[in-house]
Amino acid sequence: MTALKAHEVARYLARPDLDEGIFLAYGPDSGLVRETAQRLIRKLTGDDPASANITIFDGPELASDPSQLLLEARSDSLFGGKRIIRVRNATKALVLPLTELRDDPGGTAIVLEADNLPPRDALRALIEAAKLGRALPCYPDSDETLMALMRETFNQAGIRADADVAPTLREILGNDREVTRRELEKLTLYAAASKTLTRDDVLLLCADNGALAVDAILDATGGGHAEKLELALNRALAANINPQQLLAMLTNHFANLRRWRTEVDAGKPARAVLDGLRPKPHFSRIGALEQQLRLWTDAALTTASERLLQATSDTRRRPALSETMLRRTTLALCMLAAAH
Repeated sequence: MTALKAHEVARYLARPDLDEGIFLAYGPDSGLVRETAQRLIRKLTGDDPASANITIFDGPELASDPSQLLLEARSDSLFGGKRIIRVRNATKALVLPLTELRDDPGGTAIVLEADNLPPRDALRALIEAAKLGRALPCYPDSDETLMALMRETFNQAGIRADADVAPTLREILGNDREVTRRELEKLTLYAAASKTLTRDDVLLLCADNGALAVDAILDATGGGHAEKLELALNRALAANINPQQLLAMLTNHFANLRRWRTEVDAGKPARAVLDGLRPKPHFSRIGALEQQLRLWTDAALTTASERLLQATSDTRRRPALSETMLRRTTLALCMLAAAH
């Protein structure tokens, strides 16, 4: 009986102990399931992948006639080479033919891909109990595995990534291995000539540019940076973000600043206030937010909130002037911050 742990799968794929039998890649991370199956197949084909005889089935196709799997596995290869059968979306409907192949696969490697399967699932139980079976669990990446994957990818491509590249990318990415691979491939291609990657490159290529533009508007307005504000407004409006939506976000931002400022006025350090927030602001904004808490007094924040509420009311009465009012209001607040 061989039941691998999730953290053992990568090591197993580097040196699988079987070249025939039934292999099951399963788990909630469909991207990682596909990648695991692909890596295993590449390893099983050895030094001559072109000579391999690979047949691909889809689970629902076999579920209606499971005997196809048995017939395919028992058939002689017309062109020689390693026989591999890959089954996507495998289910317990395949248990019967796999039971016949479990102890005598005849030199064939059967690679199954499945969703997350509980321990008592018939398909998983069959393969975990088989002498020539290996179950390969594929669970979402942890911070540790993601960071290791980034380092490995950049090192293999000979790319020098700045120290803040990996943390920034980790903040942006989720836990789907397929999405992660796609973003890493994009970055690797981008840096193919320069062989360097910076945090700005990651934000440019991988981040939600609309969200970044909104954050830039909030921080440029609150921080008194007029040129940055102009650029951020142009980006956001070009991305078709509604001016009234931006005013609502600004109103919420200044309300938050006023709430945080109350804690600062009570004697708590600005950084401690920000570190205690849940959800915590993106680490790249902490410095800008800390500066804003130093610039704005409670009285000034009250004035800013009133101006934003008035602008919001005006745009509702005269929607055609929404962009003009947004630009006028944010610039006025920006100038107010710069004067402190």
